[in-house]
Order: sequence, then C-alpha cells, then structure tokens
Amino acid sequence: MGMDMNKLMQQVGQMQEQMQQAQDELAKETVEATAGGGMITVVANGAGEIKQIKIDPKAIDPNDPEMLEDMILAAVNEAVRSAQSLMESKLGGLAGGALGGLGLPGLGE
Repeated sequence: MGMDMNKLMQQVGQMQEQMQQAQDELAKETVEATAGGGMITVVANGAGEIKQIKIDPKAIDPNDPEMLEDMILAAVNEAVRSAQSLMESKLGGLAGGALGGLGLPGLGE
C-alpha cells in the first residue's frame, strides 16, 4: 500500500480540529420546546444540555402534580430530540465527509 502516513495524520488532525470547532459552536446554540400549550418551556443547547425550564404558574395544580410532571417530561424530551437533530445536522456531514475523505475502507460509508 502506498499510503502516506504523514498525510493521513495531517488529515486526522484537521478532522479533529473541525469536530471540536463544531462541538464548541453547538454548545452555544439553543433549541426550545414547549408543552401544555406553552405552559412549560425547556431550553437546551446543541450539546444536549438542558439550560432552562420555565413553568407558568397556571400549570401548577396542587391536586394534579402528575399533569405537571408529564408536561415537563414531554418538553424535556422534545428539547433533547431537537438538540440531537441540531447536532446531527452540524456534525453528520462533517464526520461522514471527513472520514470518507481519508480514503480508508469502511469509514464514511
């Protein structure tokens, strides 16, 4: 095989830098999800971390805590899904393109 290891290592280094830069950008971006007609709002960053939960006081019914729990759970799950979608859109092409660009069998397919 006539593979140039120096070139390969340089490409790997560039890919790592691009991935780190994309991950840093994702941590700064946010997604928002709501439940209960907007009574619950959850904000997550592109890295999937929940950054904020807002609860409208009208959503707090002392006689039905399960409803509040369900709304929070629904909003958190939707925020996480949105964050994952954002992550895939940012990193998906980068990972596939960079790995495939290395010309190694089995990568980037």
